[in-house]
Amino acid sequence: MKKKFRFQWGAFLLFLLFAGLFFLLFARIVTIQATGQVEGQELAAKAAAKYSQEQVLKAERGKILDRNGEVIAEDTLTYRLVAVLDESATQKASDPRHVVDVEKTADVLSEHLGAERESILAILENGVEKDLYQVEFGSAGREISHTKMKEMEKEELPGILFVKDLKRLYPNGAFASHLIGFAMKEELDDGQIVTKGKMGLEAIHDEVLTGKNGKMEFDTDKWGYLLPNSESAVTPAVDGSDVQLTLDKTLENFLEDAMSTVQKEYDPTRMIAVIADPKTGEILAMSQRPTFNPNTREGLSDNWLNESIELTIEPGSPMKMFTIASAIEEGKWDPDATYKSGTYKLGPDVIGDHNYGEGWGTITFLEGIQRSSNVSMAYLLERIGKENFLRYIDAFGFGEKTGIDLPHEASGKILDEYASNVLTLTYGQGSTVTPIQLIQAASAIANDGVMMKPYIIDQIKNPDTGEVTMKGEPEEAGQPISAETAKEVREILASTVTSEHGSAAGFALQDYTIAGKTGTAQIPGKDGRYMTGRNNYLFSFLGMAPAEDPELLIYIGVQQPDLPANEYGSVPVSKIFTSVMENGLKHMNIEPEDMKTARSVELADYSGKSSKEAAKELKDKGLKVVKTGSSSEVEAQYPAAGETVLENGTVILKTGGTAVVPNFTGWSKRELLAYQSLSGLSLEIVGQGFAVSQSLSKGAKVSPEDPLVIQLQTPEDSYKVKMADGPEGIPAADGTNAETAESPAEEATVEQEVEEDITEE
Repeated sequence: MKKKFRFQWGAFLLFLLFAGLFFLLFARIVTIQATGQVEGQELAAKAAAKYSQEQVLKAERGKILDRNGEVIAEDTLTYRLVAVLDESATQKASDPRHVVDVEKTADVLSEHLGAERESILAILENGVEKDLYQVEFGSAGREISHTKMKEMEKEELPGILFVKDLKRLYPNGAFASHLIGFAMKEELDDGQIVTKGKMGLEAIHDEVLTGKNGKMEFDTDKWGYLLPNSESAVTPAVDGSDVQLTLDKTLENFLEDAMSTVQKEYDPTRMIAVIADPKTGEILAMSQRPTFNPNTREGLSDNWLNESIELTIEPGSPMKMFTIASAIEEGKWDPDATYKSGTYKLGPDVIGDHNYGEGWGTITFLEGIQRSSNVSMAYLLERIGKENFLRYIDAFGFGEKTGIDLPHEASGKILDEYASNVLTLTYGQGSTVTPIQLIQAASAIANDGVMMKPYIIDQIKNPDTGEVTMKGEPEEAGQPISAETAKEVREILASTVTSEHGSAAGFALQDYTIAGKTGTAQIPGKDGRYMTGRNNYLFSFLGMAPAEDPELLIYIGVQQPDLPANEYGSVPVSKIFTSVMENGLKHMNIEPEDMKTARSVELADYSGKSSKEAAKELKDKGLKVVKTGSSSEVEAQYPAAGETVLENGTVILKTGGTAVVPNFTGWSKRELLAYQSLSGLSLEIVGQGFAVSQSLSKGAKVSPEDPLVIQLQTPEDSYKVKMADGPEGIPAADGTNAETAESPAEEATVEQEVEEDITEE
């Protein structure tokens, strides 16, 4: 039998439904493939946002360097603390990767970070409440050292991560701090942390010091793993440019040490110091007190002025050197002419010499300069004439900015409205100048009439490409006087140090001649009147050395020091100046005035000869002889035959028999090691430099088993010991000179060394 066909409406409708859905889905797929968009959004962009990762490549901030490439400021590696709070960071409960116990975490972190526990706990709890993935801890959680990071890692706190970061480091501490300034981390509105210069050169050149961060882009899967064969794009970071200064790190350290010593001893309200090369205008050192440590900002007050260029002062008597220069250039100077010292009257105004107007009777103009007589300046002004004098003041650059490559320079104010203003200007009262103006003006005297514009930036250079974007060069600022006048002024200023009447006798150096002028400037009080009292002055010195051909020019100002009853205000100034100038010139290898070329002697071979004959022959050649034993035959010698020894040098002859201890005072370590090798004695050499003491006295008989301790000391340390007792030539309260201490050269009458040829133990 045939079955009757029955049409299945249900199946047919179901087929139509699925067929329609299929065609809709097919059309959707074709549309997406054709357009690449879903609901107006790019699918490729969505995928890139989800699976593309970007890592910031941080640029280093440029370094600040001294003239020799020594680091003054640089970036160094530190760490930033991050606390992960999201539980999704933990894949296994046995290995938690998020903060599990906020209370314990706050306890441990506060102990290591030195922050309050409550503030750290509040940051953690706030992050948990707001469902944040991670939190940071502000300044307390930044700039963590490697050592501190390792200590905190030992705590094994879950969820605590350390991210590498960069910190600005100032390895020299308080070092020209108001000039260099500081840079610190700053959070921008978008949450980005950047290093910004806040003060000094760090702020002035922030744009060139700041580098440009790079980035690295790559693709990952949903778990964050790098996809195989995925392409990465790297935009390299561009480091900031290096700023190289004209500063000399060694000279700056000499200056900082001397100023810190005086600050501790005299507690002045202010100190300012500038060192320059008068031949080029390069600033070699610059500092002030109070100062601060840029690493911690400890000591930083509300005074952010670089006072050497931004502070105006009444200069006092250093201004007299420019008055003298004007008189000499105008042909009005006669050192042997006389005048009546004490007081000088100009209309209703009367000025007096610094000894309360008593003066010294009728004296020569040269003696008046040596005694720092104000009245002598008044009579010189009569000879020069007001208009001519003001023309020279203008030529020396006073009343105008020097144009140094630093911002906010003050110009000072030259008062010339009244005749009395010009009169007091001749000896530095009333009108104001800046320390850097004094340096620029004095460079004309030191540099044979040619005045050099001061500058501080040697060059700005890209450390990667070597491209120099800025280069400082010596620049003449004028020629206010002739070379002959400049030389004569230096001779007059040198006499203020060497003359029996010299007011600058306390500034004399051991090995170099000085030309300069002391100053005792009055200080205006809050009421506009000059302050009174023996301490209420700005004591200063503007000097150069060597006087014949100056290589260094220094200004030192010390305001309101706490002086003992038996000291003058020039004493703290001289303690800075003499220490820095003496050490600075030696550091620069400037030959002392009285240095003579020593004659050298070539040694013969004395082995096998009688020690008596050898000693006589050597002494006849101007050499010293030391024998290691009591026998007469020479077995060996030091230095060896054929080598040369400078006249007055020491030759060691090895002889047998019982050893007798010589006087080792002044011996170098090389000579001591040579003696030890030849004699066989046991020498214990302590320290570096030259021998200053020994455990056994000269003439003592000693065997190889007897220990002999020799104490060495460097010339610098010897000099510091001397300076601790006070520099030479400081006037005592009664006007006499204090006793002078022996110099390191006298303490260590050491034979000059040749190249080291013995390995130090």
